[in-house]
Amino acid sequence: MPKPRYELTAHAAVVIAEREIELAWVDRTFLNPERTEAGRNDPSLRHALRRIAERADRVPRVIYNASVDPPKIVTAYFDRRQRAKP
Repeated sequence: MPKPRYELTAHAAVVIAEREIELAWVDRTFLNPERTEAGRNDPSLRHALRRIAERADRVPRVIYNASVDPPKIVTAYFDRRQRAKP
């Protein structure tokens, strides 16, 4: 059985649904980000960002704990500050 690529925390599952972010967009952003950033306050966290054409090029920010195996997505949201950036 193949190992999962990532896990969602309970918090991430709730906010992804509340924010109407499709899991396919989370998957696409996590697996093939256009850009990644280090967490400012926690070095174990990484931020994956990718424009989603189906949502008028809005950019989900998928934050995950990269220090565990498999990585755990801790939250995700559409980052309004990234909307106009490539």
